[in-house]
Formats: sequence, C-alpha cells, structure tokens
Amino acid sequence: MASVCFYFQVHQPLRVKKYKVFDIGEDDKYFNDNSDSSLNNKWIMERVARKSYLPTNQLLLELLDKYPEFKISFSLSGIFLEQIEKDFPEVLKSFQRLVDTGRAEILSETYYHSLSFLYSREEFKNQVNLHKKKVKKLFGVTPKVFRNTELIYNNELAYEIEKM
Repeated sequence: MASVCFYFQVHQPLRVKKYKVFDIGEDDKYFNDNSDSSLNNKWIMERVARKSYLPTNQLLLELLDKYPEFKISFSLSGIFLEQIEKDFPEVLKSFQRLVDTGRAEILSETYYHSLSFLYSREEFKNQVNLHKKKVKKLFGVTPKVFRNTELIYNNELAYEIEKM
C-alpha cells in the first residue's frame, strides 16, 4: 500500500494595528487593535479557531482513533503557539490531545515563520532553538524533523540543520 504523509502547516501572523505618528511615545502596543477589523488579532484567531482548528482537530482525533496506521505531522509556528497559549487554551488542548496519541508529530521550524536562513544564520539558529523550547514546554516533545518556511530548501540549509 502506498504511504501518504499528511503535513499541516499552521501559522497565524500578528497584524500591526494602524499606528499614527502621534502614537509614538504614547502607545507601544502595536498589535492590540480592538476593533472589528481585519487587524484585530484575537478576533481573527477566534474566528479561525471555531471554523477551522477545533473542528479539524476533532476530525483528525477521530481518524487517529479509528485507523491505527494513520499518522499526521504539524508545523506550528511559535507565534501561533504564543497566541493559543495566551488566549485560546481549548485550541492548544486540541493539538495536545493529537500529540498525546503518539501519532501526531510536531515538526521543527523557525519561530516566526521567517526567512531568516536567507539573511542571518545566527538569527535562524536562535529562532529554531526558541521554537524547540516552546514545543517542548507545550507538548513535552522535542521535534526531530525540520521544515523550513515555504518549504525553501538548499544544501547549505540541510548542512546547518544537520549540525544543529
């Protein structure tokens, strides 16, 4: 039978609110747009959680229970993990339940879903290590497989990852 690898990339960026020149020195909360706009990070995450993350994770858990050979992988950016840890514990728990089955793997990646490898090896290593610590804290596992942002790959990257 052919093997299929299901890999889900999950990232939710932080959107910067509208910031005026007069806000400099008065407001250092760049991501706290509380309007009903597309800049309200918490509002967007709540909508996506209810429509996508929670129902999909429930379905995946049912599939894992029903089919013992079924396995999945997730690439969860650090910035996504920060948001669900802070404001959406039910979403975090849904991912933790999947990982607890032993058949849902968390992949390593850059913390901010960035292209840091192309610009700074030091920043790249820092982000990968920061991500590894966050995954260990939230899931009790250490990622063993690396996935780069946008699946960018070259031999230099492979060499760096192997050294890490």
